[in-house]
Amino acid sequence: MPRAPANELGYKPQDGGWGWIVVFGAHISIGFAYSTPKALSIFFKEIQEDLGASYSEIAWISSIMLATMYAGGPVSSVLVNRFGSRPIVMLGGLMCGVSMVTASFGSSIIYLYFFVGVIGGCGLALNLNASLTIISKYFLTKRPLANGLAMAGSPVFLCCLAPLNQYLLDKFGWRGSLCILGSLMLNCCAAGALMRPVVLPRGPPGKAEEQPMCPSTKLKASCAGRTRTFLDLSFFKDRGFVIYLVGNMMFIFGAYAPIVFLSAYAISQGVEEYSAAYLLSITGFVDMFVRPGTGLVANSKWIRPRIQYFFSFAMIFNGTSHLLCPLIRSYPFLVAYAVLFGVGFGMVFALIFECLMDLMGNQRFPSAVGLVTIIECFPMLLGPPAAGLLVDVFGDYKYLFFMCGSVIVTGGVFLFVMNIYNYHMQDKENPAKDPGHNLNNVESQERVSVSEAEMKQTSEAANELNGAEEKNGAKREPQPETTETPK
Repeated sequence: MPRAPANELGYKPQDGGWGWIVVFGAHISIGFAYSTPKALSIFFKEIQEDLGASYSEIAWISSIMLATMYAGGPVSSVLVNRFGSRPIVMLGGLMCGVSMVTASFGSSIIYLYFFVGVIGGCGLALNLNASLTIISKYFLTKRPLANGLAMAGSPVFLCCLAPLNQYLLDKFGWRGSLCILGSLMLNCCAAGALMRPVVLPRGPPGKAEEQPMCPSTKLKASCAGRTRTFLDLSFFKDRGFVIYLVGNMMFIFGAYAPIVFLSAYAISQGVEEYSAAYLLSITGFVDMFVRPGTGLVANSKWIRPRIQYFFSFAMIFNGTSHLLCPLIRSYPFLVAYAVLFGVGFGMVFALIFECLMDLMGNQRFPSAVGLVTIIECFPMLLGPPAAGLLVDVFGDYKYLFFMCGSVIVTGGVFLFVMNIYNYHMQDKENPAKDPGHNLNNVESQERVSVSEAEMKQTSEAANELNGAEEKNGAKREPQPETTETPK
C-alpha cells in the first residue's frame, strides 16, 4: 500500500481523521485569541466612567493585550517544542480565565493593564502559537484549508462575542461581565485537550513527542541556540524581508484602533448601544467568509506568483475604507463601512503570513515569523493609544480614522512600489530565473521535502537492517535497491 507523504521533519501528516478534531480545537483557541482584545472594547465606555480614565488610557488595555500576545510568540514556541501543544493550550486557557476573573475586582486602570493586558495576553500567546504549530504537523496537502478553518475562529467568535458582551454589560456591569467572559475562556482548556500529540515514525512505543518547527531537523540543545532560531538578525540582510516588515508595521499600527473605537464612534453619532455592538458582529461575519475566499483566490495560478501585489491591494483597500468612515453619519452607511472593513481586514489577514512564507520559504519561515511578531508588538502597542490621544485632544473620532487610514494606505503603496523594485533587482541578479518562479517554488517545496524525508527513512531502515545482520554474525549481500520500507 502507498505510504502517506512525510513532511520535512519526518512526520506522516494524516490530512484527515483526528486532524480535523485538532482543527476544531484550534478554531476555538484561535477564536478567543484574536477576538477577545477586540470584543473587550464593548466594556471600555463603562470602565472609563467607573475608573475615571481618558480615551488614550483605556485604549492601552487592548494594546497591551495584543502586544503581549504577539511578543510572547517565540516564548510560546519554545514551550511547545519542549512540552507539546496540548498542555500549553490548556495552560493558556487557564491563564486567560483567571486573568479575566481577577481583573473584575480591579479598582484602577493599572490593575487592568497587568491582569487583562499582560497575564491575559500571555495566555492568548500560548493558545495562538501552539494551535498553529500542531496544525502544521497534522496536515500537508490540505494545510491551507485546515489553517483557513482554524483562523476563521477569529471572525466567528467576534461575531458572537460583541453582542454577547453588550448583553452581559447591561445585565451584570463590566465587572460581572469579565467574570463570565473568563469562565467562557476556560473552554480553551477543553480545546487543548483535543490536540492529541503527533507520534513520530520509528519512535519508542508509546512515546508521543512533538518536534519543533526549526530550520534544521535537530533540536537546539542550548537556550542560545533557541534564541538564534527565533531572533535571527541575518534576515535584515534580505531586501524582500525588510520591505515586507516596514509595510506590515505600518498596517499593524493602524489596524486595531478602528475596531477598538468603532462602537464608541457609532454611539457618539446617536446609534443605539446594541446596534453599535452589532457593527463589530457585521465586521466579523463578513471577515468569516472573506478569509477562506481570499485564500482560494490567492492559491490560483494567476494570483499566487503575484501574491505580494495582491497583499498591497488588500492593504490599500482596508485603509481607504477607514478614510471614508468619518464622512458617514447615518447607521445604514455605518453598516456599509463595517462590511468594507470586514472585507479589507479579512483579505489582509488571509495573506499576511502567506506572503512572508512566499518570501522566506518553508525552511526559514518559523524563524522569520518569530522575529516579525516581536517587532510587530511595538506598533501594535502604540497604535490604539495614539488614536485615543487624538480623541482626547480634538474631542472627535474622525481624526483617528484619518490617521489609521492614511498610515495603512501609505504602507500599501510602499509595498507595491518597493516590490516592483525588489523583483526588478532580483531579475537583474538572477537573469536566468523564470518569471513564474514564485509559483514553481511553492509547488516544488512540498515535493522536495517529501523526497528528502523518504530518502532519509529508506537510508535509516537499511542501516538498521545491516546492524541487525552484523549482530547475528551474518554478512548481508549488497542489494541493488530497497524493495520495501519498514513501516
